Amino acid sequence: RQILYITTHRRRMNSTQVASESVEQLIRRPPLFPLISDEYLALFLTLIAYWGLSLIFHIISVVQIPFFEKYRIHPPAELSRNTATMPQVVRAVLVQQAFQTLLGVVGAYLDAERLTEFIGDDVRTISSYSQTLSTTLDDIGLKGVLKAQFGSQLPELINNTAYLSYWYLFPALRFFLAMVILDTHQYFFHRWFHTNKFLYKHVHSHHHRLYVTYAFGALYNHWLEGITLDTIGGAVAFYFSGMSVREGMFFFSFSTMKTVDDHSGYSFPWDPFQIFSNNAAYHDIHHQPKGIKSNFSQPYFTFWDRLLGTYSPVEVKKD
Repeated sequence: RQILYITTHRRRMNSTQVASESVEQLIRRPPLFPLISDEYLALFLTLIAYWGLSLIFHIISVVQIPFFEKYRIHPPAELSRNTATMPQVVRAVLVQQAFQTLLGVVGAYLDAERLTEFIGDDVRTISSYSQTLSTTLDDIGLKGVLKAQFGSQLPELINNTAYLSYWYLFPALRFFLAMVILDTHQYFFHRWFHTNKFLYKHVHSHHHRLYVTYAFGALYNHWLEGITLDTIGGAVAFYFSGMSVREGMFFFSFSTMKTVDDHSGYSFPWDPFQIFSNNAAYHDIHHQPKGIKSNFSQPYFTFWDRLLGTYSPVEVKKD
C-alpha cells in the first residue's frame, strides 16, 4: 500500500522537491535493530537492565569483598529477618514482569499509529523550531537588536539554537518532567497502599516481607501493586511528558536500574544513582519498622515527603 501510494503521487506531482517530501513522510524510521521494533526493544531492555544490574549486586553480596562490604547497609546475617525466600521473590518478579511485558506489547500495538516516527521528522521539526524562534524574536523586538550584534550570522545562530533545543534541551526537559510525574504518581499511590489497611494487608505487605532489601527483590510486589505503581505510573509519565519512543526506551531502562539500585542494600559513594537524595539508604528506612510510615517517595526525589511531612532523613556512615 505504501509503495503504491508513493508511485501514484510521483505521477501526479510536477515538482520533484514536493514529491520527494511526500515520499519522505511515508517512510517509517528504521528501528535501532533490524529484527525488533523500537517499541518492543524498550520492553526488552528493561528486563536486561533489571536482571543485569541485579546480578552484579548479587555477586557483590555473595562474594563479600571487604572493600564493598563497608558500604553494605545491613550485615548479611540480617537477611534472616525477611519472611519471603529468594526463590519466592524470583518467581514473583518473573510473573510480574511477564504480565507487564504482555501489557506493554498490547499497548504498543494499540498505539502504534501515534508512536510511529518517519524519516525527515527531525529536519522538519528543527525547521519549525527555527521559524518559531525567528518569529518570536521579531514579535518581541529582539531580532533587530540581535541582527545588529551578529549580522549575517544570526540565521545560523537561530538554526543552531533550534538544533540544540531539539536534540538536547527539550529531551532533557521531557525526561525531567517524566521523573516528576512518575514520582508524583508513585508517592500518592504508595502512601495510599500504606494508609488503607485493606490494601496494605492484602497487597503492599508483600513487598515489606523484605526488611533487608536486595537488588532482584526491587519488583517483588503483589501483581495489583505492580500494575498500579509501575505499569500505569510509567505509562502516565511517558505519555504526559511527550517523550519519543527512543527517549522512553532510555527513561524506562534508567528508572528500572534506579529502582534496582535503591533496593541493592549498598550505599556506594561513587554510585551514579546515589547522587539522588532518594537512594538506597533513604529507601531502606522505609523498609524498617521505625520508618514504615515515612519516605514514601520513589524513585527519584524526596520533595513530596518533605512537603507532606513524611520525610525521615538518614545518614550512612562511610569509612
